Amino acid sequence: MNTADSEIVMGVLGENGYTYTSDIADADVALLNTCSIREKAEEKIYHRLYALKFYKKKNPALVVGILGCMAERLRKELIEEKSLVDLVCGPDEYRKTPELIENALHGSRGIAVKLSRVETYDDIIPLRTEGIAAWISVMRGCDKFCTFCVVPFTRGRERSRTLASVVNEVHLLSQNGVKEITLLGQNVNSYSDEKYDFADLLAAVADVDASLRIRFTTSHPQDMSDKLIETIASRDNLCKYIHLPVQSGSDRILQKMNRTYSREHYLQLVEKIRRVNPGVAFSTDIIAGFCTETEADHAETLSLMREIRYDGAYMFKYSPREGTKSYEFGDDVPDDVKTRRLNEIIKIQQSISRELNDMLVGTTETVLVEGPSKKTKAEWFGRTDTNKVVIFNPAPADISDSVFDAPRIGEMRNVCIKNVTSATLFGELLPYN
Repeated sequence: MNTADSEIVMGVLGENGYTYTSDIADADVALLNTCSIREKAEEKIYHRLYALKFYKKKNPALVVGILGCMAERLRKELIEEKSLVDLVCGPDEYRKTPELIENALHGSRGIAVKLSRVETYDDIIPLRTEGIAAWISVMRGCDKFCTFCVVPFTRGRERSRTLASVVNEVHLLSQNGVKEITLLGQNVNSYSDEKYDFADLLAAVADVDASLRIRFTTSHPQDMSDKLIETIASRDNLCKYIHLPVQSGSDRILQKMNRTYSREHYLQLVEKIRRVNPGVAFSTDIIAGFCTETEADHAETLSLMREIRYDGAYMFKYSPREGTKSYEFGDDVPDDVKTRRLNEIIKIQQSISRELNDMLVGTTETVLVEGPSKKTKAEWFGRTDTNKVVIFNPAPADISDSVFDAPRIGEMRNVCIKNVTSATLFGELLPYN
């Protein structure tokens, strides 16, 4: 979501004469796009701001700004109390960034953090700077009000782009060589432009170009409809990978989180998705140590993980966010208990992920080639339909004995899986059929 928002801001600035540089030393303006979902994300931004002081000393005219959720939440502290930044701009005010920067260049600090019920940036062409993958925000905000979550307060209420605007953007991306698109929303399943729902949007996007891989995130279990499940099964280019946050396996904790579904409902939903979409991969979010969580509640989460067997998970210790309902509950689970529970969750998930990946040894997986591996140029990497990372050799060891086509970024290639870890598949590239 932050990547997509950053591209929107760069699009707005590009229309106003700004160009992007990857070297901070060459910059007249440095903007940090922020997240307030968890405390650690905010801590990282403070560290980055203090690091920017070095460049500010070398170039006093450098404009430093904060964008996104943290801007809305901590505007007074960032500008008035600590004087760390020259401007703050919330997620619904990105159109004002050129004006805020211009004012800052003339010595005036600025704040624009008003939330909107209508802003979707429908007409903004994002400035994308890299790769074969693109992210499209199809809706903004959230109406669920989970007790631990700041999103409704920092990004506002739900509002959706029109289906036509999203489809037009997908057409443009396809023409420009993009090979994978991810549709984004805080609760993407609740997308509605008053005429079409998310299943309609997903089908329309998939039909733009059958060679485009289409993903989406994030799904709320309450809004995963039968129509959507069947739509995913109806198109080969709709990836069979679903991120379905559960947060906890305990009904008591789920109720305290205001997650609006029960453990049983969640399990039935997963079973239904698997029945309609054989081979689908699941990932999830899990919070350890939520307010009042007992050992029995924690055990329920562990048992749910064993029952569902997720392919992967984002796992965190609970961190209270000021302004949320759970902040009023009190953070009563000691940090050492949270850490121990989180480590148990991580250990189980790594074991399950490894077992699932072990089953793929000897199989042939279709991989979207993304380029040379970050660790070594001698290997390449890509992802499967189910979002598993695959590292592979770009050519056989003895290429002289065969005619072989080297991989090209953006193409689909078959890879024979030879080895695995809990997080990665390793294999050999196969020649074209």
